[in-house]
Amino acid sequence: MSPPRILLCGDVLGRLNQLFKRVQSVNKSAGPFDAVLCVGQFFPDSSELLDEFMNYVEGRSEIPIPTYFIGDYGVGAAKVLLAASKNSANQGFKMDGFKVTDNLFWLKGSGNFTLHGLSVAYLSGRQSSEGQQFGTYSQDDVDALRALAEEPGIVDLFLTNEWPSGVTNKAAASDMLVGISDSSNTDSTVSELVAEIKPRYHIAGSKGVFYAREPYSNVDAVHVTRFLGLAPIGNKEKQKFIHALSPTPAATMSAADISMKTPNTTLSPYTFLDQGSHSKEAAKRPSDSVSDSQYWRYDVSQKRQKHGGGDGDKMCFKFIYSGSCPRGEKCNFRHDTDAREQCLRGVCLDFIIKGKCEKGPECSYKHSLQNDDSQRTHRSENASANRSKECWFCLSSPSVESHLIVSVGEYYYCALPKGPLVEDHVLVIPVEHVPNTISTSPECEKELGRFQNSLMMYYKNQGKEAVFFEWLSKRGTHANLQAVPIPTSKAAAVQDIFNLAAEKLGFKFLATKSSKSSDGRRSLRAQFDRNCSFFYVELPEGTVLSHLIEENERFPAQFGREVLAGLLNIADKADWRNCMLGKEEETKMVEDFKKRFEAFDPNQ
Repeated sequence: MSPPRILLCGDVLGRLNQLFKRVQSVNKSAGPFDAVLCVGQFFPDSSELLDEFMNYVEGRSEIPIPTYFIGDYGVGAAKVLLAASKNSANQGFKMDGFKVTDNLFWLKGSGNFTLHGLSVAYLSGRQSSEGQQFGTYSQDDVDALRALAEEPGIVDLFLTNEWPSGVTNKAAASDMLVGISDSSNTDSTVSELVAEIKPRYHIAGSKGVFYAREPYSNVDAVHVTRFLGLAPIGNKEKQKFIHALSPTPAATMSAADISMKTPNTTLSPYTFLDQGSHSKEAAKRPSDSVSDSQYWRYDVSQKRQKHGGGDGDKMCFKFIYSGSCPRGEKCNFRHDTDAREQCLRGVCLDFIIKGKCEKGPECSYKHSLQNDDSQRTHRSENASANRSKECWFCLSSPSVESHLIVSVGEYYYCALPKGPLVEDHVLVIPVEHVPNTISTSPECEKELGRFQNSLMMYYKNQGKEAVFFEWLSKRGTHANLQAVPIPTSKAAAVQDIFNLAAEKLGFKFLATKSSKSSDGRRSLRAQFDRNCSFFYVELPEGTVLSHLIEENERFPAQFGREVLAGLLNIADKADWRNCMLGKEEETKMVEDFKKRFEAFDPNQ
């Protein structure tokens, strides 16, 4: 399948006749194109163009292809957008756009949706402290995007109206036009967001000029970002206001393709953001050695935070959604643990934050506060069924990647992961939707032991040792025990590396030594508290390292993988998203593994 073809447009300023005339011309000569994405002011800047604009909104003029906009300000914006908001079809969370009229969609607030396979994130409006109904973004919109940055997957396109502050840092001076370097129509919040989200393409308007920056590398990611600033339609200098793009979705790209860099790639223009926030701490602390930095990439310079410093009525969206907030005590919004708990119990975010949900009966979440005991112990069958349908690991789920499965037992199955750290990286997964592998029945534990022993023998036959680790979230996701082979020569260093990583994060592992794997897992069951998150790793020589995670402790969910990536000197593979393969490559990987593993498979 060929990649989608997208047209990008700068400030439209209500000139829809000119826009769609150009779109039809480009579509005829180089199309067909799938959609138009508009950044910068979409509505007219004077009443003279309002009739032309309304001809399209009210259906008298035809919009040729689906058109999306985020510049929800200008003459006539309030009337048009208020009508769209009241449309019953546009109630609740609609990240893929509120329909204004046929083929015209308003991307409201902030969000992320899939457009012809592309992951598109956006921030609508502009920064303002006036609290206008339309044309500005809120702190909730920003926090929602910060939460998105922690989700799996790479964002292909990020749309903002204003340019990010500092985007020309480290750029070639020869490429800059007059007016690019001044700070007007730039936004430091956009800079922070793009540094966190790390999109492949960032498109913005509002600056009045066209600017295509050289690609820049991202911190803690292998792919580059390309920034594109588009000029407004009808600009006197006749600078480029429309740009064609045909990117292959990151979700279908191989790790080699996604990490490709051109010779003119620069460093990130936003590294100063991190340097500024940590400069004082860095002055107090000697720099880490090269060996330390290659094993562990987290710089934990602050104590763990229990609550945000904000004392106002507004709650921090990011804390409620994900359980943590990178701003800690500097956050201007409340880190409400009760609201977080309600979110974990399935209460609608709109209901928690705003006290009501606009989606009404169509919303699948709860619209009442849930009591502790009754809701925790008496979950409905419908909720369990819905959870299984959405789960990546439930065999009955339409979301399960069944082509990655390599062996199926009665209680457990084995699958290769999406984005494997190394060859023969395996996941051992319960068939039932259970939150951990520690508190299962004796029959389940026996079968898990057989899978572990088979994998250890398989790895040993290749001159390698097995490291098993599991992250147990108190949120109760579907459990998966990860098995990663490491060279025998590295086995003696594993415990030291995990201890070093723990020290970096400000905790110490509890170490338990046992001669049999079953004894080590028995000790884990004694330590485990289902009201807390928990991490453990089983080392080759029989030692088990474990850590009970405190409430609101900032513990990375990919901790085990990232430590092993450092040990194996493949830090660029610490994020599984950087290692994703196409489905054909995954299928071949599974077939090859099955052939090698056949003699050791306990289910053969």
